[in-house]
Amino acid sequence: MSAPEKPKERSFPKIEFTDSEAGALEFPSSKSRSYSYFTPAKLRATMYEDVTVDVQPDPARHLSQGWVYGFGDGPGGYPQDWTAARSANWHAFLDPNEEWNQTIFRNNSAVVRQVELCLKNAKRAHAYDGWNASWLTFLERNVGAWMHAENGLALHVFTSIQRSGPTNMINTAVAVNAAHKMRFAQDLALFNLDLAEATDSFDGAAHRTAWQEAPEWQPTREVVEQLTAVGDWCQLLFATNIVFEQLVGSLFRSELVMQIAARNGDYITPTIVGTGEYDYDRDLNYTRNLFRLLTRDPEFGETNKVLFGQWLALWVPRCLSAAHALQPIWSAPADKPVTFASSLDAAKAKFRSVLDTIELDIPEELDK
Repeated sequence: MSAPEKPKERSFPKIEFTDSEAGALEFPSSKSRSYSYFTPAKLRATMYEDVTVDVQPDPARHLSQGWVYGFGDGPGGYPQDWTAARSANWHAFLDPNEEWNQTIFRNNSAVVRQVELCLKNAKRAHAYDGWNASWLTFLERNVGAWMHAENGLALHVFTSIQRSGPTNMINTAVAVNAAHKMRFAQDLALFNLDLAEATDSFDGAAHRTAWQEAPEWQPTREVVEQLTAVGDWCQLLFATNIVFEQLVGSLFRSELVMQIAARNGDYITPTIVGTGEYDYDRDLNYTRNLFRLLTRDPEFGETNKVLFGQWLALWVPRCLSAAHALQPIWSAPADKPVTFASSLDAAKAKFRSVLDTIELDIPEELDK
């Protein structure tokens, strides 16, 4: 009987390590589990910095081969000439609110729960039954009309420019701004529906007529539509968050609605409108930080100040005209503890304070 054949041996190339493979090189931070391609604002990088800084590509920083993609008729993916403003380092901007994907859902869900609870409690307590006719008219026409302004800014201002900035930090802040506006507009719409269902004396469609036809609202509507036609993302951000929101938005929300609602037996409206004011306070925080960096820019600071002065000369008269046109609605409620003059003075004082923080001169148009 013959012996069994031995299995044929196969030859495989041996792996030779040359110390050129990924992870082979050792250097001072090679064992670190954190990135080191940017310098954090504090001792350690925050989660916000880890998920936003340098996520958006930039040939001036890390793409040595230039843009790996771009528009067919443009210089690259995020052209810096999409705005007339200039910066020696756009990446110096960090959102002081540290907003990113997770925080936007967490913060907005908290506000949604607050609004829902407020509306449910109002229904259960039949709170709307005690409101007088003049206050219901004020709500159906004016608070309802403001819903259209918020919706227009959300869709056609902030959403339209949320990828126009040269860095991910700027674009993330603008995207959060858009979400704030959208949610607030929807909160006002839900409030309008609740009132229409709760009382027959409330006209749930009056807001549309007021926004489209009421003479006091047409200048505001015109400014919102003019904003949507601006192509320069930085000018759009400046004109909206610095000028329009101060001289028209906060004037209506904070200096009128928040001041007079309680005197008319309404504790629901201030809660809802207050969420919009809280959102704007956060949005103004990042906007103020961005434009302060631009006015202090070592290379382009003075040029930017001249540019922003031109933007102020354009938008301040438009917004003041819209503000003055709203004067008649200060007389609409039965109980009116504030006057239009005092409200406008308060709005102008806050506007001056904002301009001071970003180191801009007060425009002559403000006192005309």
